[in-house]
Amino acid sequence: MTPRDGVPTSVPGPDPGEPACAAEPSPYPRPEGQDRYTISEVAAHTGLTAHTLRWYERIGLMPHIDRSHTGQRRYRNRDLDWLDLVGKLRLTGMPVAGMVRFAELVRDGDHNYPERQRLLEATRRDVLTRIAELRDTLAVLDHKIDFYSTAASPSERNLTE
Repeated sequence: MTPRDGVPTSVPGPDPGEPACAAEPSPYPRPEGQDRYTISEVAAHTGLTAHTLRWYERIGLMPHIDRSHTGQRRYRNRDLDWLDLVGKLRLTGMPVAGMVRFAELVRDGDHNYPERQRLLEATRRDVLTRIAELRDTLAVLDHKIDFYSTAASPSERNLTE
């Protein structure tokens, strides 16, 4: 559906040929066969700082992170997958408290799927509202850009007067 300003009002669904969570590949691909990462390797892979990764663990956003015999954190591929999801939730604008609640629900087991679904559906509604606001903003910007691209410069107007 397209309103009179030419800006689509509906959000297209996923391309059937694409994975549901298709995203740009990470600039730091995971090494083949590796399933143990130091905090600095995870920071390089995700773009998060070591401080942020420790904070995520402290507030309960990250599941228990394994430790080596010397006490160093050892992240696994499942932790990187979880951080990918957390990154997507951050992009939605979900508050940290909501992300922590979601993490608690995941850790609590499969019996709470309906509550997880409600949380994600509410977040989706918020994202759709933000998309609509951004489309309106984009329409205003496009209008102004069109105006300025067709308007004569002040010096050109003085020559034609």
